[in-house]
Amino acid sequence: MRISGGWTGRVLRVDLDRGKHSVQDLSPRVAVELLGGRGFAAKILWDELERGTDPLSPENRLIFATGPLTGLLLPSSGKLVVAAKSPLTGGYGDGNIGTKAAVQLKKAGYDLVVVQGRAPQPSVLVIEDEDVRLEGAGDLWGKSAEEVQDVLEEKYPGAGILTIGPGGERLIKFAVITSEHGRAGGRPGIGAVMGSKNLKAVVIRGTKEIPAARRDELLELGRQGYLAVRDADAYAFWMRQGTMMTVEWCQKNGTLPTFNFREGVFDGWEGISGLTMEREFKVAQKGCPNCNMVCGMVNEIKGGPYLGRRTELDYENAAMLGSNLGIDDMNWVLTLNLFADEQGVDTISMGSVLAFVTEAYELGMISDAKLEGIRPKWGDGEAMLRLAEMLAERRGFGDAMAEGTAKLAKGLGPEAQKFAMHVKGLEISAYDCHTLPGMALAYGTSPIGAHHKDAWFIAWELKMGREVVSREKVESLIEMQRIRGGFFEAAVTCRLPWIELGFDLEWYEKYLHAATGLEFKWDDLKRIADRIYNLVRGFWVRENPSWDRRMDYPPDRWFEHPLTVGPYAGQKLDRGIYDRLLSYYYEVRGWDERGIPKKSTLRDFGLDYVIEGLEAAGVRLSE
Repeated sequence: MRISGGWTGRVLRVDLDRGKHSVQDLSPRVAVELLGGRGFAAKILWDELERGTDPLSPENRLIFATGPLTGLLLPSSGKLVVAAKSPLTGGYGDGNIGTKAAVQLKKAGYDLVVVQGRAPQPSVLVIEDEDVRLEGAGDLWGKSAEEVQDVLEEKYPGAGILTIGPGGERLIKFAVITSEHGRAGGRPGIGAVMGSKNLKAVVIRGTKEIPAARRDELLELGRQGYLAVRDADAYAFWMRQGTMMTVEWCQKNGTLPTFNFREGVFDGWEGISGLTMEREFKVAQKGCPNCNMVCGMVNEIKGGPYLGRRTELDYENAAMLGSNLGIDDMNWVLTLNLFADEQGVDTISMGSVLAFVTEAYELGMISDAKLEGIRPKWGDGEAMLRLAEMLAERRGFGDAMAEGTAKLAKGLGPEAQKFAMHVKGLEISAYDCHTLPGMALAYGTSPIGAHHKDAWFIAWELKMGREVVSREKVESLIEMQRIRGGFFEAAVTCRLPWIELGFDLEWYEKYLHAATGLEFKWDDLKRIADRIYNLVRGFWVRENPSWDRRMDYPPDRWFEHPLTVGPYAGQKLDRGIYDRLLSYYYEVRGWDERGIPKKSTLRDFGLDYVIEGLEAAGVRLSE
């Protein structure tokens, strides 16, 4: 099989220890069976890491991966997957980021970059077509992600730039990779992996044409697709509020995370709503390359220590730094958001850690002395910022906070672990699931931990009925995972045209045919998605040979403490119902009752090498 378009067919390898690079051919079989992005990253991590590899060691791989649709003139195609073994969870970790770097990587002639080793000094990796080199970054080390972006933009006009902030340098376990003032990816600590390799930034600039098998057809399909996006019924409202509309939607549905996910409604929700943002704070908006439904709502801070500064906001940031901390003042939400972006740490995880610390302090589990006199309380934006500064500097108790909620809670004891809101070590993003067993299951089975990118089943479940407990509900969840976490993370392109505006999935069959020359039907794409999910699950199990179904459970809080206010007061998750849904999930996936893929399932997807690897790790596999 020969690659004729969509993929460039080339993999760039960078060895920081040796200061060398090489280019390899991309296997056409791997391209067709795993598509790109997450699929490529999972295969590399499986093949090249020994079980038990320290995520912050030189041996870990830092991967930047595109897919066959990345960078082409199609709606919202400017996406890049960043991946590594996660220092936060110890399992497979990735994220996607909308950035010029995605387009420039394809233009430079590479489908993906694989980085190993550790540079002897702080460095910038520069990729300009065939010219690949390391440049010193001593003058950039310690600077904020925002400052580095500006410096490198001036030095390399038109380039795609990926960078870390001080959070990545200090190996904060939920440090992210950032780009273009507010774009970020890699919640499971991919920014810390980059920092562990002494890489402050990656600069990518290409001059080549991205290959396409049927270029004229692709351009016409792209033109039609952009018109279809623009003509969607929800387009005008989306352009006003983007994902910030979700604050009001979650409040109405009783799923807005409040006070560390104690409740699903927040009295002060209007202060952090999309409408308040639109009327009082929004000054501009921006999007990723090749996007005409831009989601970046740029806001100006009207009060506090960052007065007059601007920051990009979306729903998850607003909820986790707003209602989940009891904050109803948009100025403090924006301030915390900008602080996280400057430091290069994940806003969702930071909000979760701050909420956990506030609750633990409230319960007397953390003393005043440990917090250097800071007395956190719900709604106190100034105290939250001071806690965030401790965290970002790893100062005093901030060193424990920088390890993430799971490890922090473990250090405080069993009672604290009951309100530590994470799955597999990744902090839960902004949807309360006291009344949503399907959404809780989506979080529980997400391939990187509790992240909405892979788990946004909430709208589907509300339509089907919260109370419905059936195999059909689980089949719908897996269908959603195949599309969101499978196809879009491998293609690599943005899911928002489909999920928010109803952009028809049939477009993507046409796009893939025009880009690659190959016929991919949705049955094929869903099978690829299932192959990727099995490979990722195999990686997790190899790292945890004693794996059992408890790994796929959400936090105790949702099972043990019912909501006390709002339309669903008195309700909580039922363990028996969740367990039944989880068993359905394993049945549909072809996994055993522990949540481990069966031999027959792995063979069916051509993953015989996963069988060998798991058995070598001492994992007992079911037939």
